Amino acid sequence: MRDNITLSQALSTEHEEQQVSRLLTVVSVMACLFLFGIGAKAWHSGNHTHGVILWLFNLPVIINMLWFARSGNRDAQKAGLLTFAVFLLSYLIATGGESSTGPLWFYALPPMLFFLTSLKTGTAVLLCCYLAAMVVFQFPDLPGITAEYNNDFKIRFFATLTFESIFCFVLEAARQSARNKLVSFAQAHEHAARTDELTGLANRREILNRLNVEFSRFQRAGHLFSIVLIDLDLFKRVNDTYGHDTGDKVLQRFAEVTLGVTRQTDVAARWGGEEFMLLLPDTTLLQALALAERLRAEIASTAFIHNGASVPVTLSAGVCSISGAASINELLKQADVQLYMAKESGRNRISPRVRSQDKTPASST
Repeated sequence: MRDNITLSQALSTEHEEQQVSRLLTVVSVMACLFLFGIGAKAWHSGNHTHGVILWLFNLPVIINMLWFARSGNRDAQKAGLLTFAVFLLSYLIATGGESSTGPLWFYALPPMLFFLTSLKTGTAVLLCCYLAAMVVFQFPDLPGITAEYNNDFKIRFFATLTFESIFCFVLEAARQSARNKLVSFAQAHEHAARTDELTGLANRREILNRLNVEFSRFQRAGHLFSIVLIDLDLFKRVNDTYGHDTGDKVLQRFAEVTLGVTRQTDVAARWGGEEFMLLLPDTTLLQALALAERLRAEIASTAFIHNGASVPVTLSAGVCSISGAASINELLKQADVQLYMAKESGRNRISPRVRSQDKTPASST
């Protein structure tokens, strides 16, 4: 409950990453087919060197796919594909490709960049590519540059590429904004579904789910766990005497104290009304009794104030360990029996009995 990153969110992110990886694999296969086809066309047109170079560009794409299939490294897959795209486009703009149409492949770069990287990184890489294209256009006599472009083509190329880049940037920014809003909405909905609205603790459904998880761990690996079933003593009297608003504040204050006493791995939940439950993973019965007694003493010594007057609040609790139960239902029944015994014995105490941490013996409320 205290961890902001939930299992469902992690699974959602993993699913999205898997979809991106599958898409990149499809793009890689299509790139190989296009390179093979365009290379074949160049070969049959008599431009053998250009055809062979395009065929050779298949090698890094294939190596990248094989590496990803072996390692499963998605970041390496993205980086490899982007690096290949940049080098291929650099070659095409420097040589002109077929009939000086090589720069037209630049239009595939902006959407790919913004989809695979962040807006900041994509913009930085795109600006570097712009700079490289300007160098090729302005200095056609540099080594390795064999293409020549007229001024009309240069102007139209940069104008259309700039328009496309801005359009892709705006679309990706809108997509990310919408995604973030959906994620925030999903997180809020999931939090509401698992959390008691008044106290902020886990609700009954959530702790039952966690109990099942802990029981599976116990069956699989023998990890013990214990539960503490808590009832605030004579809470109806608090509502009747001070009002339900004060009763709600008492429940909220109780939740705050409970979270301060329990460990990070423990789960505190509102079981219903003025009843609460603690799930204590990797905890024996004696350890659970000690924690429950510490919480009882802390509540007994905590000042619950209403309009300047102290509101008496104590708790009774039943403690049970999975080592003494064969199922979750049996565990809950045993805890309920222990809670009943604590209340019948005078309230403000833990059952089974433990040594009180109060300076004075526990008394009935």
